[in-house]
Amino acid sequence: MPLNYSKWDQLELSDDSDIEGHPNVDKRSLIHWKQRDIHEKREARKHHIVALGAEIACNRVLQPRLISIATGVSEKGPSHFSNLVEQLQTNPSPDAPPTNAPGQPTYDAMILSLLLQIWEEAKKNGVGKDSDKLGDVLHAGIENHLKQLEDHTKKLEKDLEEEKKEQKKHITSEDIHEGFESKYIPPLPAPAPIKNAKTEVPKKTKTTATTYEVLNPASSSQASSSKPSKSASAESEDSEEEITEDLPELTPSLEAFSRLPIHGYEKSWEYIQAHRDVIVPGASDALLVAAFRAQSDGMTAESNGEKRKALAQKKYAKQCVHQSLLLQYCDKLGVDGVRVFFKKMISGDKRADAVFVKDVEDTYAHLETRVSASLAASDDAGKEQIQLVPENPETTISFNVPDGPPPEDLRLEGPGTENMDIEEVRKALQMRWDVFSGFSLELQKALQDGKLDSVNKVLGGMQVDEAEEVVRLLDIGGILNFADGGIRDETGKEDEEEE
Repeated sequence: MPLNYSKWDQLELSDDSDIEGHPNVDKRSLIHWKQRDIHEKREARKHHIVALGAEIACNRVLQPRLISIATGVSEKGPSHFSNLVEQLQTNPSPDAPPTNAPGQPTYDAMILSLLLQIWEEAKKNGVGKDSDKLGDVLHAGIENHLKQLEDHTKKLEKDLEEEKKEQKKHITSEDIHEGFESKYIPPLPAPAPIKNAKTEVPKKTKTTATTYEVLNPASSSQASSSKPSKSASAESEDSEEEITEDLPELTPSLEAFSRLPIHGYEKSWEYIQAHRDVIVPGASDALLVAAFRAQSDGMTAESNGEKRKALAQKKYAKQCVHQSLLLQYCDKLGVDGVRVFFKKMISGDKRADAVFVKDVEDTYAHLETRVSASLAASDDAGKEQIQLVPENPETTISFNVPDGPPPEDLRLEGPGTENMDIEEVRKALQMRWDVFSGFSLELQKALQDGKLDSVNKVLGGMQVDEAEEVVRLLDIGGILNFADGGIRDETGKEDEEEE
């Protein structure tokens, strides 16, 4: 098979044999002159190609405008020609060819110059303003220049083609380009997990232990038993230390991801493709924490009468729940779970969409319940209460509730009543009735039920000072009855036990 060397024909090689020397000029200078001549001709050709292209582009702008002017003069007569000249003189357009040449005329200036030239030619031919032939002469002049412009443009295009053909005859440094390249691009590192995120604890693996028989088992057992004592003490010290667990926080990427609209699967898909740090361990938990905080802020704002803030925070909480479940579903669907999930949701799979929407609504409803309970518990924990608790667990507290004021014919019966003053007893019974009558109806009903929990519930709803006064009156009035004669204040004991 013959070899084809035609691709090397475009190389412009410097051969010393091509240069005819002169006895008075050294050959090195002749070679440099030859090289300089080649580069100068090459640059001149480049500038000529640029100039030809610019002139052709300018002619292509002027040609349709001249055709339009010729049509207008043919239909409307010399008046259209005069109006157009006046408009170009008084209100010209600043549009001009995109060149850096100094004094470059605008398109309107070129058209105006041509129209004035045609007018002067008509005047030289003896055609005046009032002549009937003026319209035909002007139209013929425009058509003549239009034909000249077309012929000149064709000549320029031919010259441009020849110059480009001549330019491509030789390979220059500007024609050198990179065809292909092989480089090793290391993969991007995996994004870091969310701060304070809970990661899976590796499972314990079984290990085999080898035992050795020794000559003196007593001494070896003593040496081995002395070492674990330190580790055991260290473990006990570690268990006694208080462990504070921080919650996962949103990263800037997750913050923007949580702001995406609900059910906007296309936007979520595009965002995940652009931000790899969204699919990281702990991202779903961080979104749920943000949802809990936003829901708490919304309920607090609602209780304070800030409706707009409450609606905004609750909406954001639901968005966080939606995006958190979105990440959970992608994780549960396996290695290719992200693509599978979004393919189903974007394609409009009704079954998958119904399951996901229901899960979002149920999770948000559960979040509302948890936040409400948390706020209620925090309110109760921050409120000091007075409760009646017997000192001895075996002792029960009862209440001597009077049925009414003492009767007029009060009689004392039974053993031990012989030495009692009936008037003193009457005063004591009257004071008990007065104390009982002074209580609220809710407390009176609780005392009549005789249940300690009912009375403590009423006391828990009172202020501390008011509840202490009620307990004092119950004791003074003889309504409060306990065996061992002691009442213990259990306020804050539950908090201490929890701590």
